[in-house]
Amino acid sequence: MIRLLLADDQALVRTGFRMILENADDMQIIGEAINGAEATKIALDRQPDIVLMDVRMPDVDGVEATRRICAEDPHAHIRVLILTTFDLDEYVYAALRAGASGFLLKDTLAPDLLSAIRSVARGDSVVAPSVTRRLLERYVGTGHGSLPGPGNLASTDRLELLTDREREVLGHVAYGLTNAEIAGRLYLSEGTVKTHVHRVLSKLGLRDRVQAVVYAYESGLVRPGSGDPR
Repeated sequence: MIRLLLADDQALVRTGFRMILENADDMQIIGEAINGAEATKIALDRQPDIVLMDVRMPDVDGVEATRRICAEDPHAHIRVLILTTFDLDEYVYAALRAGASGFLLKDTLAPDLLSAIRSVARGDSVVAPSVTRRLLERYVGTGHGSLPGPGNLASTDRLELLTDREREVLGHVAYGLTNAEIAGRLYLSEGTVKTHVHRVLSKLGLRDRVQAVVYAYESGLVRPGSGDPR
């Protein structure tokens, strides 16, 4: 059973999601929150598997709530799925940096919403790295520098912790390649690539592949418009 927390300041939105989710045999809603502060408290108290988090809420917004939850849950037992009206909302970037496992538009079809939740529950990220890359290139390429949000995800010093092969794998992850595609490019087994990805995440202190893509751009390992490595 996937335990869910709904965080949105609009009652109608929460009701709509509840109607969809309660019809799924493998999902259970364990609470609702109307702002980020409430979402943080309920999440840390009740330990849901996934928080469906609105970005724009009063008092404490979804970005700050995501940061707080992920900071208090370093082993990623609680995963945050951001809900937004705009797919290029700058707050989405900040939420990804803060530890969110991906984002969905609020007009997502019910089957796609359920599929996304199940994917996140399995430990995957909802936003494909290639899509995250497109969003990052659009924002980073504007010249605004690092992405908005709390803290500093990227530290070039941490790149020194990686072996040459691990840096190479991270670069391919940042360009949206799957493990199978990376294995083909580097003439490695898919299992070996998975091991490299796991080590990269562990050494850099990142939660998932989405944050790995963000890190690769913010650290300068990959630059906007530099093209897919061949």
